Amino acid sequence: MTNNETWALTAVACELLALSFRYPTAELSKAVASGEWADAAKEIGAALDLELPESFAADAHASAGADPNALLHVLRAEATRLCVGAPEPVCSPYEGVWRAADDAVQPLLFVNPHSMAVERFCKSCGLGRPEGTNEPLDHVATELELLQYLAMLEAGMVTAAEGSPASENLPGGSAAAAYGQFLTEHVLVWMPRFAAAVAKEARLPFFRAAAALLAACLMRSDGDAACCSA
Repeated sequence: MTNNETWALTAVACELLALSFRYPTAELSKAVASGEWADAAKEIGAALDLELPESFAADAHASAGADPNALLHVLRAEATRLCVGAPEPVCSPYEGVWRAADDAVQPLLFVNPHSMAVERFCKSCGLGRPEGTNEPLDHVATELELLQYLAMLEAGMVTAAEGSPASENLPGGSAAAAYGQFLTEHVLVWMPRFAAAVAKEARLPFFRAAAALLAACLMRSDGDAACCSA
């Protein structure tokens, strides 16, 4: 596999994971119900030689054949319980919340130092909060989307948008360096624990499968660095 092919696969993996941990959409429910999500996850796992649990295949295919509309309601209910919650989610999807606990301080969305560091990093890559949204940029799916974008740049799948930094002006001087820096300084600090929490707490097989795929991508079987690291 060439370097560009590895980065392209990195981007695909991050895209699938970001879709999996966003608030469920009709696109996700259709992919899960049709078996496309499970097939894509299996291909990624094989290509990256990921170490997935024995239960992965059964969990990934558990909802195949379901009615997509009915499945969407089920997915949303479980996603709400896990990642939205009242008064608190079972598994917060925000880096700042996890790292506030590490620092033994009260978690505050947007204004905690870790969330602000993520926002600064995104801006240094030419990315910001989408217009019309008001969600902290340290959400698990948003961080995965940032990795996806950097991997696509490194693979030559996209070019920087007008007004965005060229690769040589990204943190570290390249898309690959920026990817590695964000992975080390942010993603690997908290996301493995998030994946473990989802795997433990999820009542729906799909979310257990998604958590297993995320955990396997974050740490290769040899114990070295993670998510599709080229």
